[in-house]
Amino acid sequence: MNNIEHERLRKVQKWLSYADEDLLFAQHGLKLTTSVPYRLIAYHAQQCVEKCLKAYLVHKAIDFPYTHNISRLLELCAEHAAWTEQIEEAEELTSYAITTRYPGEDDEVTEEETSRAISIAILVKKVISDVLELTLKQ
Repeated sequence: MNNIEHERLRKVQKWLSYADEDLLFAQHGLKLTTSVPYRLIAYHAQQCVEKCLKAYLVHKAIDFPYTHNISRLLELCAEHAAWTEQIEEAEELTSYAITTRYPGEDDEVTEEETSRAISIAILVKKVISDVLELTLKQ
């Protein structure tokens, strides 16, 4: 492995590490018994998905725009992979990146929506981790 490949792998691992932290934070937040901030938990689930997709793009050395748009990131990944069809439902998390963080833009997020966001994040993390593990072994 040359220096460029080594540095790219380090960046991929960093993106995945940050994604893990977002997912851990979201899962922990859902365990709160009072004043549960569902909108913030959903945001962290969205961030997990976004960072997993960006990790894949870094691994493939694909430039990506500064965006929170899951649909756009999936489009970029789909140009190089068929597995994106398995996680198309992740697109619904895009709205949590913006509307949940700013007053006047925040639609209420329910416990059910938050649980679904976490489930989607777990699925995306698994799919991308499996894909990266396979490609890194080759």
